[in-house]
Amino acid sequence: MITIKTKEDIATLRQGGKRHAAILRELAKMVKPGLPVIDLENRARELCAENGDSAAFLHYQPKGAPRPYPAALCVSINDEVVHGIPNEPDKNGQQKILKEGDIVSMDLGLVHKKMITDSAVTVAVGKISDECAKLLEVTKEALMAGIKAAKAGKRVGAIGEAIERVALAHGYGVVEDLAGHGVGYAVHEDPYVPNYGSSKKGAILKPGMVLALEPMFNLGTKKVIFENDGYTFRTADGRPSAHFEHTIVITKSGAEILTA
Repeated sequence: MITIKTKEDIATLRQGGKRHAAILRELAKMVKPGLPVIDLENRARELCAENGDSAAFLHYQPKGAPRPYPAALCVSINDEVVHGIPNEPDKNGQQKILKEGDIVSMDLGLVHKKMITDSAVTVAVGKISDECAKLLEVTKEALMAGIKAAKAGKRVGAIGEAIERVALAHGYGVVEDLAGHGVGYAVHEDPYVPNYGSSKKGAILKPGMVLALEPMFNLGTKKVIFENDGYTFRTADGRPSAHFEHTIVITKSGAEILTA
């Protein structure tokens, strides 16, 4: 069921969203070659707790997941699309360490006064290739295009159509197995917000709807594979992926970014 948030809810989400954005900025500043990924997880927990907030993903178990998510932060590196686990070894049993030329997505859910915001950024580790730098730039551009398309009276599909248009113009693969979603009272709410589609499809956007928009673009194929850890998605061809996300609220005049 799609929920409409009250003015009081939105005020709380706005306050939480500012804190959320500050946490991601702090984490992004930490990113450098040689950094153990666990340091990002530990700092995320500290920053959430400093203001009396908590991490929405820690111990969250989505429908169908084999176990609760074991971390506060999702940290996805290079060909990891989303939901990389920062406090567990990599698939070779080694501690995860950031390297020069990597790109790293950090996705955080924040609970502030029982209201939840969701946001993600993808950051360069040192000097990255020109094609990865462009991937980051275009994925962020697509997020803003989706936000611009999110207007009361339009359908959810308008968001996906706007996002997909940006990806196709640059030849990127748009991940179809994962999508944006409603958020606020829970980590995942209706409606489902794909990063592709038609402006003629989907629920009608109404003032007070709170959505997490999150384009995920791949340098190669749109296809993904699911890791045995029960959470991590990777690109099927091993090429890099980028992910940006904001929580927005639909207003009478457009969309307001709550996690800016």
